[in-house]
Amino acid sequence: MLVALLMLGHSLVPNALGNAGSLLETFLPWLGVSVPVLLAAALLRRSVVACAAVALTALVWCSLFAGTVLDKSSGGGDLSVVSHNVHDGNPDPRRTARDLAASGADVIALQELTSRTAPVYERTLASAYPYHAVRESVGLWSKRPLRAAEPLAIMPWTRALRATVDTPKGPLAVYVAHLASIRVHPSSGFATEKRNEAGARLAGFVREERLPRVVVVGDLNGTTDDRALRPLTSRLRSAQEEAGQGFGFSWPAAFPVVRLDQILARGVTPVSAWTLPRTGSDHLPVAASFRL
Repeated sequence: MLVALLMLGHSLVPNALGNAGSLLETFLPWLGVSVPVLLAAALLRRSVVACAAVALTALVWCSLFAGTVLDKSSGGGDLSVVSHNVHDGNPDPRRTARDLAASGADVIALQELTSRTAPVYERTLASAYPYHAVRESVGLWSKRPLRAAEPLAIMPWTRALRATVDTPKGPLAVYVAHLASIRVHPSSGFATEKRNEAGARLAGFVREERLPRVVVVGDLNGTTDDRALRPLTSRLRSAQEEAGQGFGFSWPAAFPVVRLDQILARGVTPVSAWTLPRTGSDHLPVAASFRL
């Protein structure tokens, strides 16, 4: 019953103590793992009441997440986007670039570029993506004309940019962002303050965007369930939630347990969303297709 109440009332769990509410919401779907464990304990005790409580817990989980597991994708997209935190220590950026280009995406957004790896991505992607913009650790590559690229001051150093992609159906504003990393400390708990501040600043830029079609991609270091990111996520639609199958977990790449990498939009319709195979990064690439 406690698990069921946590799922139903996750928004009531306060953040005052170590950001416990955000931590819970980050891993909220994983509370479902407790259901088979509790069921085994109920059966072992041969308790009808306990079995009924477990059934209620399973029903609550299904009410929250069963729709996420279904395949909601469809065809007919006009533009596809890939976003990837390529990891600053990627041992083979050239291969990563080739893998991303092989996806056939119209737009590729990268985070955690370095002075060493950025030129590699530029050279490798140049033939398929003639238009690109790199601002320190974030970059955007496009098959369509790209203009008005500018860095966004969401942190003391550049970890976000905004550019306009000229599509056959009109201009599209694309934001690429890498919010501050989160840390878990024994004394202070789930440390998200810098991430939250960067997310709020990014939300401010998106709020002031004049173009009706907007796509925001990147490593947000948080899930769309996390209340701390609502200034941003409440204004946008998640491509994975609307047109994907499953949770689309993207980190860590070896065994993904959480979706930190997001593709969000407004003014366009997500028709499919998915994750790409593992590269040399600790994140999986995420992708989505939109009808403009």
